[in-house]
Order: sequence, then C-alpha cells, then structure tokens
Amino acid sequence: MNPAKIAFKAALPLIERATLGVDRAFSNFIQPRRMKGKLILQMYVGWGTPGEVELTGRVLLPRDMRPARKGDPRWRNFENIVRRLSSREVGGVRVVGVLDGQSAEDTSDVDGYFTLRFAPAVPLPGGWHEATVSIIGREGHSRARVQVVEQAKFGIISDLDDTVIQSDVTSIPRMLATVLTGNARTRTPFPGVGALYRALTRDGQERNPIFYVSSSPWNFFDLLWQFLDYRRIPLGPLFLRNWGADLLKGHGGYKHEVIERIFQRFPDLKFILVGDSGEKDPAIYAEIVRRHPGRVLAVYIRDISEAFRDESIGQLRAEVHKAGVDLVLASDSLTAASHAMALGLITPQGYRNVMSSLARTYQTAPN
Repeated sequence: MNPAKIAFKAALPLIERATLGVDRAFSNFIQPRRMKGKLILQMYVGWGTPGEVELTGRVLLPRDMRPARKGDPRWRNFENIVRRLSSREVGGVRVVGVLDGQSAEDTSDVDGYFTLRFAPAVPLPGGWHEATVSIIGREGHSRARVQVVEQAKFGIISDLDDTVIQSDVTSIPRMLATVLTGNARTRTPFPGVGALYRALTRDGQERNPIFYVSSSPWNFFDLLWQFLDYRRIPLGPLFLRNWGADLLKGHGGYKHEVIERIFQRFPDLKFILVGDSGEKDPAIYAEIVRRHPGRVLAVYIRDISEAFRDESIGQLRAEVHKAGVDLVLASDSLTAASHAMALGLITPQGYRNVMSSLARTYQTAPN
C-alpha cells in the first residue's frame, strides 16, 4: 500500500470524528428552530419476543416526494435520493407509542431517532402486530408494523445490497449509477431470490422470521421496504445504518453488532446467514459461527466477485466446516436452494418454485 493511502487510512478516524463534531454543533443550533414547525414520524419495523419488543423511528421535518413509478426518469429518481439523504431531523421531541394496550415513551436524540421498548403484561402472540405512535402534545399519529417471534424452526439473517438487490458494490461507478438513479420499482432483485426466501420463511403453519441487515442509511428505509413488498420478497425488520453514530464502527463492526443483538434476543433460535462476497460478509459470518457454536445452520454467500479463487475465502470455508457448518458460495439462488433442500430447510416444492422462478426470469430476459 502506498504512503498516501496509509496516511489517509490513519487519518480517517480523525476526519470522521471532526465531521461528526461539526454535525452535532450545527444540530444543536438549528434543531430548536425546527421544533417550531410541522413534524412527521418516520416509523421503521418493530421486532421482538412475546414479552419484549422494541420499535425505532425518527422525527423529521416533512419532505416532498412522489410515489415511485416504473417509468420515472432517472433525474427524478436522483432528485428523490437527494431528498432522502438531506433529511432534516429533529431532536428533543417526546414520543409515545401504544402496542396491544401497552404504552412506551422516549425522546428523540440529536439525529432524530427514538426507540420505544415495550414489555407487555400479557405475552403477545407470534406474528405481525400494529403499533400507533404520536408526538406528545401534537395531533395525529403514525402506524408501524411489529414482528413478534414466538415459535419458529429457524431464522434468516440476510444482507441486502448485492445479496437481494443488484447493486454492483464491487464497482463504485456502477453502484453509484444504480443506487442514485433507481427507485423501488426499477431496482432489480437477483433471479430467484424471492422464491428462495419464500421457501425458507414458510414452514407449514409457522413462519420463519427474516431480518435484513444492510449498510444502507436509514434514509433509504422506505425505498428498501417498498422494493421488498413490490418484488414479493418476504418482509421483516430492517437494520440500517445511522451514517452519523454508526460511521465510526465501519461496515464489519456495525453488522457484527446487529447480528449479536438478534442472537441475544432469540437465544433458542438457530439461523441461516446470507450475504455476498463483495464486502466482508464471509469473515463476519465465520466469526459469528465461531462465537455461537451450534447456532448457525448454514452460510450462503452469493459469489459476485469470483470468491472461489480467493485463498482467504477457502480458509474461512475450512474453518466454518470444522464447526459443522457449510459456507456455500452460490453463483445463483438455485445453488443455495439445492443445499437448503438437502438439509431439510426447504421442501422439494420450495426448491421447484426457485427453479421455476429462475426459468421465468431467463425466458423473459432480453437477448
């Protein structure tokens, strides 16, 4: 590595801290003025157990964006992305939520985030619930979906970029073009991924929960949620990054911390981990396997960078295999589905559904 790159890498933590300091100073000046205007609640997806649920949201000033359409020009999509990234957060706002008759309160922090923690007196049944959230002292309320996990065969923890959504993270120019000029209806999923995740999450009468962990900012929550819903990919809580507080943790530290939280919240649940070879997912997942013996059923890595040629990936596969877990480098969704069926994680019908989905995709693909 050349000296300039070494110096930049060494200075990066100082640059990030300085940036955060400036941002905090600006927020402390501007936020009291923002509180005088109209406020909105951007609600995310709650998650937890029958006896413990947390729900996160954000207090913002309103922003004007049109609903995404497939025929939207790239300039309009770019304009909406800029509006998402330039959100105006409001701290010091008291918020109250009600879930199944149980209330919880919190105050938004300097970045506008708040977390409501519920401990129901009567355990909640598993499945989807709805919470109502409002700003104390103001009219109106927002609704939020909450996923409660009571019984499941296993859970799935999945990355999003270049695992579910084609984002080209290995090429910065292509990634920027894809992310900055697309919308929820024009972004493309990997062939068969919806059918694969539907097969993994459906287990007779029970539903196996899925959790999405991404390095994308919370500003993109609505875009990602609409994408999953539009593409019929199973919905679940999204864990995104606060590009303020989470920035200093780096991609690996942030993702590892979120996965540890999920494992701790569901100590009796085993998991499938799904990611891609474009970033640090293989190393992160291998570390999770080492730290939690017997908790990981399989690791599926979408190979987008010819990782099979990477000696370090081979070493990670060997380490994970010694722990009794397969790290599968999957060139497509069918490879992962085949392995999952062999382990009994999906049914033969689920495998056939993945195969049919891939066939339909390739039949309709332009030559």
